[in-house]
Amino acid sequence: MTHDTRTEAKSPKLGAIWSRRKRLAITVFVGALAISLGAVKALPPIYRARATVLVDREQVPEAFVRSAVSNEVEMRLSTINQEVLSRERLQALIQRFDLYPELRRNGITEGALEEMRHDIGFEPRIVEQGGGRATTIAVNLSFRHGDRQKAADVTNALAALYVERNTKIRERQATGTAGFLKAQLGDMKTKLNEQERRVGQPPLPVEAEVAALERLNMRLRVVSDRQLRAIDRRERLVKEAGGDVTAETGAAPDSAIASLAKLRADLAALKTHYTDKYPDVIRLRADIAALEQRIASSPPEPTSAPAPAPAVRSTKGPLAEVDAELKALKDEERTLQAQIAAYERRAEDSPRRIAEFERQTRDYAASKEFYASLLKRYEDAQIAESMEHGQRSEQFRILDPAVPPKDPAAPIKPRLALIALALSLGLGGLAVLLAERLDGSFHTMEDLRTFSRVPVIVGIPPLVTASDVTSGRRRFGFFTTAYAVGLTLAVGASYLVARGNEPLTRLLSGG
Repeated sequence: MTHDTRTEAKSPKLGAIWSRRKRLAITVFVGALAISLGAVKALPPIYRARATVLVDREQVPEAFVRSAVSNEVEMRLSTINQEVLSRERLQALIQRFDLYPELRRNGITEGALEEMRHDIGFEPRIVEQGGGRATTIAVNLSFRHGDRQKAADVTNALAALYVERNTKIRERQATGTAGFLKAQLGDMKTKLNEQERRVGQPPLPVEAEVAALERLNMRLRVVSDRQLRAIDRRERLVKEAGGDVTAETGAAPDSAIASLAKLRADLAALKTHYTDKYPDVIRLRADIAALEQRIASSPPEPTSAPAPAPAVRSTKGPLAEVDAELKALKDEERTLQAQIAAYERRAEDSPRRIAEFERQTRDYAASKEFYASLLKRYEDAQIAESMEHGQRSEQFRILDPAVPPKDPAAPIKPRLALIALALSLGLGGLAVLLAERLDGSFHTMEDLRTFSRVPVIVGIPPLVTASDVTSGRRRFGFFTTAYAVGLTLAVGASYLVARGNEPLTRLLSGG
């Protein structure tokens, strides 16, 4: 009962409010709706043209020719986006198509550039591949403008720019890769030639050095034996001539020379089996040095010698031959000793030289393998570069060029009209609420009794005379005329403000 009573009490109150404020509500509602609809009617259309750029995959499979360009299409698209949205590219498009004249009266400003960046649309088409990978197969490009033909022209220019920049980027990457590999190949070739020159011929193994050393020692023994035989033959010739050994040769006695030759032969025999640090080798070297010093300190030949006997003259020819043979054998012995010393050093140094040669050989083999790998990659890069210039690799091509759109993308006027209707109803209701709250007069007996405890004795209804009716009609006519004039002016002003106002259209259409 209480709820019903309150509902019945509220209904007459709302009705009374409506009867008192209906003119105000209708006036505000009609005014707001007329102004809003006038602005909506005058809003300029904005058209959005669209073009599709297809990512055309490589015509030659990568199994046959490896591309020298990164296959990350998304990364390349990001690079192209940055280039397209750069100041230089946008300024060229704005000047070419005469865009945003109201924003560039004093030159191309940042406002015009930002406006164009907002008007350009970029939407990649991504499909899922096997293994959960996603790849871009196409790109939807769009541009919005008040002129439908300009919208299509700018969109096609953007699509052509995407195709051009992708081709340039791929060609630049392929050319740069080939150039880098060519420079690396030249440096590696120089290094390879230097290593090949340092490696040279492989050193002989230790066994070969030892065998050569044994052959030299054997030759040294043979030379020592020949020296002993030559000395014996010379002694016989001198004895047959009846002369002195030192008188003809001016050298040490033949016994000392023979002993020196024998010691050298023994040393050569020992060195075929032992090293220089063997005690017998050290002892023989000391004996040979002492004997050579004694022979060198022997007294020289006298300046005047007695005339040789006739027998000596008869043996002078063979003796000279023996002396020449002895001299040749001594020279050969010195040569063999020098070669033996060289071979001994080489035999001792052979393990180090073999290890060094093996290290150099390994470095050379590794460098040669790396050079072959670089050469293969350089050849692949050259083929990939020719493919890029021949446009047989992955390319962008315009699948659907932009055409002038028939219907505008904004504003959607029916939706804006509904929004204007809702806002007008809200403003009318708000005006009624404000009027009721600001009105301090009493409209019913209940309002008076609620306000004051003084008992109300009688209520006098409104007394309306003929003059009051005439005055009220006059006031209503004046108000109606003023309202109509003011509303017409307001609608005209809103129409003028909205007419050709593309920023307002973008604002009302959600950017």
